[in-house]
Amino acid sequence: MKKKKNFFYITIMFSCLIFFKNGNTQSNKDLENGKNLFKINCTACHALDLKKKLIGPPLYGINEKRNKEWLHKWIKNNKELINSGDKEAVEIYKKYNKSDMTLFPKLSTKNIDDILYFIKNYNKNIINKNNFKKKNYSFFNHFNDPFIKIIFLGIFLISLILINFIYKLIYLLKIIKYPSIEEFISKKKYTFIEDSFYKKKIILFFIKKILKLKEIIIFIQIFFSFFVIWIIWFFLMKIDVNKGYKPNQPIFFSHKIHSGINKIHCQYCHYSSLYSKISGIPSLNVCMNCHISINSYNGDYLLKKKQFIDNEIKKIYKYLGWNEEKINFYENKSNIKWIRIHNLPKFVNFNHSQHIIVAGKEIKKSKNVDLICEACHGYVQNMDKVLMFNDFTMEWCIKCHVNTNINYNNNYYLNYYNQNYLNKKISSLGGIECGKCHY
Repeated sequence: MKKKKNFFYITIMFSCLIFFKNGNTQSNKDLENGKNLFKINCTACHALDLKKKLIGPPLYGINEKRNKEWLHKWIKNNKELINSGDKEAVEIYKKYNKSDMTLFPKLSTKNIDDILYFIKNYNKNIINKNNFKKKNYSFFNHFNDPFIKIIFLGIFLISLILINFIYKLIYLLKIIKYPSIEEFISKKKYTFIEDSFYKKKIILFFIKKILKLKEIIIFIQIFFSFFVIWIIWFFLMKIDVNKGYKPNQPIFFSHKIHSGINKIHCQYCHYSSLYSKISGIPSLNVCMNCHISINSYNGDYLLKKKQFIDNEIKKIYKYLGWNEEKINFYENKSNIKWIRIHNLPKFVNFNHSQHIIVAGKEIKKSKNVDLICEACHGYVQNMDKVLMFNDFTMEWCIKCHVNTNINYNNNYYLNYYNQNYLNKKISSLGGIECGKCHY
């Protein structure tokens, strides 16, 4: 009986634990859903930092000021509530200069509940600084460059040859001191060989090798000369090849936060890349589409301290001359000097639109990437600081032209080229001719 009773209590406790666990999980889902809905529907007028005023009032504590039923009516159709003569609704309407608030009839009761739940639990939605993980830096990271590896291999081989040469030279100097080989053998003590016959054999073997020193020296000179010429050639070919270049910009901008975590498409900011020769650097007005309401970072991913990232957002306001308190522009504006990373020589003509629109699908297949941008610029959505992912040499471009098929699904190729060219590479249409890029 006692065992059954204990089993009963254990079952109840276990059930309670499951219940509370499920309840907390559901609450976390509501909180996350409410946050996402707030970002999509509300941040045009209300600050994501709910304690700050934007175009609309700060919403922190709104659950305590107004009852739930009233808030549902106001969010869904505030005009209807105002026209009904509701005292609180009319008072708010007059207070904000009779500005119309956007209507949200499509939001379900559950959606509004989640938004209100997010606002109510705003303080719980604080970033956990422990999420920041430091990168492991190693001394051996400096030796990842193949050029450095080759240099060290060459130095190591030359060192072995020199050691062998010095070792034989020492023996030669010792032999020279004695009038004859027999005297050298008799006075030299070998503890590991007892038979004098083998002693003579060993010494004679070394003497024969030493006599070939001239050939060895010539071999070393030839090898070293070719090695130096190769290093000089390799060095010359690397001039202005800036693969891995990632300078510090005037404003710290993390593509991982914007493009990776928040899923902002490349062409939202670099909108000219689709129909223009250059992709262009987005103006700060594009940044303000979001940062007019997002004036502080409240995400879970932290590469640097939150205060640092918040200050970088303030720099946008400073350069634009934006007063976030008065919500207007002032005269003290200044130009921002971004540091260019991808800078092709003036004698190279490259057209973004041609590669994205005409050759986009084929390049994605050839390079095995999801986005056309990744073929040249790498996985920018994972970069906190953008770097030059490829070397952008002529050899690199030609390899792409040789390995990529022609996309015949456009009028230009269908009208001007014979059908015999179907399924051939870009190189077959002059893709490796000088005039294609240097005109």
